[in-house]
Amino acid sequence: MQIQVLKSKIHKVRVTQANLHYIGSIGIDEDLMDAVNLIENEKVHVVNLNNGERVETYVIKAERGTGIISMNGPAARKAVEGDVLIIMSYALMDFEEAKKHTPLIVFPNENNKLSSF
Repeated sequence: MQIQVLKSKIHKVRVTQANLHYIGSIGIDEDLMDAVNLIENEKVHVVNLNNGERVETYVIKAERGTGIISMNGPAARKAVEGDVLIIMSYALMDFEEAKKHTPLIVFPNENNKLSSF
């Protein structure tokens, strides 16, 4: 048996851009993508903490180190600049493997950057 489990999560990032007429879906700073092992075109579930909206879409790369989180195309109807999002991806795994799996989760700062410890 296989089940879907949380693969990765970017917890509480702020939308920096929303462009209804842009081709694409959610642009994510490559530093954040790398931190949670997301790849371009990967399906993600985006939850908006400001208005409760949810959308499934795909990832496009935003310039590394910029903190950009851009909602594009129809996804731009689900969030506006300044809204706070949680971005999650899932993986299909064997049931026994899933029991041992630990998702990658990051908590960016208010500028959508990863803090150094």
